[in-house]
Amino acid sequence: DEEEDYMSDLFLKQDVRPGLPMVRRVKEAIQKEEKQKEANEKNRQKSIKEEEKERRDLVLKSALGNENKGFALLQKMGYKSGQALGKSGEGIVEPIPLNIKTGRSGLGHEELKKRKAEEKLENYRQKLHMKKQANEQAADEFRIRFKTKQEERKMEGDLRKSQRACQQLDTQKDIDVPKETWFWIEPEEEEKKDEENKEDECTSSDLSVSEKLHILTAYLREEHFYCIWCGTTYEDSEDLSSNCPGDSAADHD
Repeated sequence: DEEEDYMSDLFLKQDVRPGLPMVRRVKEAIQKEEKQKEANEKNRQKSIKEEEKERRDLVLKSALGNENKGFALLQKMGYKSGQALGKSGEGIVEPIPLNIKTGRSGLGHEELKKRKAEEKLENYRQKLHMKKQANEQAADEFRIRFKTKQEERKMEGDLRKSQRACQQLDTQKDIDVPKETWFWIEPEEEEKKDEENKEDECTSSDLSVSEKLHILTAYLREEHFYCIWCGTTYEDSEDLSSNCPGDSAADHD
């Protein structure tokens, strides 16, 4: 309890930087906690399962000795340690490993889980395959619809071309009224027709574009000896049949 000499060398050599005592106390607390953990780990009693596992591992790692009856019988029959089993030595060298069951599930549970996982994977693959087939089918249907739509547009263009040619050729022959109302291109703004014309329109609307094109091209060939695919007016039917390749777009391709 002597009073400290503030002018002594021991006091003057002390590190008095701010916060240093706090850092020292934290380090001491950490070291003390680590020592306490080590002491608790040493004093902790092992559980029954841990002791059984350690004994089992120790026994499995150690080789069989002469005190083992089975090993003694093998030695009497000529077996030597490290030798493979079997008359020709084609058998196993190491014993069959133990499969220790530590869980509480019943026998066959792991096989059941494995089978369910395989079934789930197979179902997933089938779904992917079906989805791929559906996408391919949808793509094929789209290409077919697109191609059909293109062909319909082409036929509509050929029909308008035939209607203009029919109107021009009929006019040259002083034909004022077309044979069918749809043989000529109708004006965009047209006055209402009478009931008879309306019935004709209903009848013509039942025809498809391809049917109208076939009828109109046949009329142009028979009446005017004209082929829209060639763009040529022939002298007569004989000249048309001998010089025109055919009566359809496919024949002229």
